[in-house]
Amino acid sequence: MTNPSWSRVVFERMYQQHPDPWGFRTRAYEQDKYHQTLTLLAGLHFSQALELGCSIGVMTAQLARQCDHVLAVDVAETALMRARHHCAGLAGVSFHHGQLPDAFPPLPRHTCDLIMVSELLYFLSRVDIIQLAARCLHVRKPDAPIILVNWTGQTDTPCHGDEAAEHFITFCRAEGVGVIHGRRFPHYRLDMLNGGSRLPGLGSAG
Repeated sequence: MTNPSWSRVVFERMYQQHPDPWGFRTRAYEQDKYHQTLTLLAGLHFSQALELGCSIGVMTAQLARQCDHVLAVDVAETALMRARHHCAGLAGVSFHHGQLPDAFPPLPRHTCDLIMVSELLYFLSRVDIIQLAARCLHVRKPDAPIILVNWTGQTDTPCHGDEAAEHFITFCRAEGVGVIHGRRFPHYRLDMLNGGSRLPGLGSAG
């Protein structure tokens, strides 16, 4: 039996107690993570991106530079309030409030040409990770990349970062979507999944 996913109440309490509980705007770890993630997407442009677990919108604002539309999702309304403020004035950015996977945004099949899942999966149970992967594949356009970023340090969350990533990847691989670029950093791992057609300039997983 796996531990249950963290509830909306936990995240709301965190954001009510601190405007930036994980230091998204200030920590060197976060800045390096953003840099490495965006390097994978350098020179590419997307029509509709889906960002799951957007928090206060720091990555959202950076993704908006490369996307016509970004739909950013978070479980905490307090976080989304700050994300809306941070992204004010950016064209094409919208937000969706809900706990994943149950409140996954009601997008049609094959809508998104980029899906970003950063620092979210290990807050979910194994069952919820698999359900989330299935919903991501439903809205993913053929050959659209899925980016996973997961903290790999010690944690008291339902899954360890490596475990969470592997649950998601294993489900996707069975559906023909595998890792085309994988890299480990001192405190996190970065995985890009796609359906087998390699994007220009990307190395193989390993």
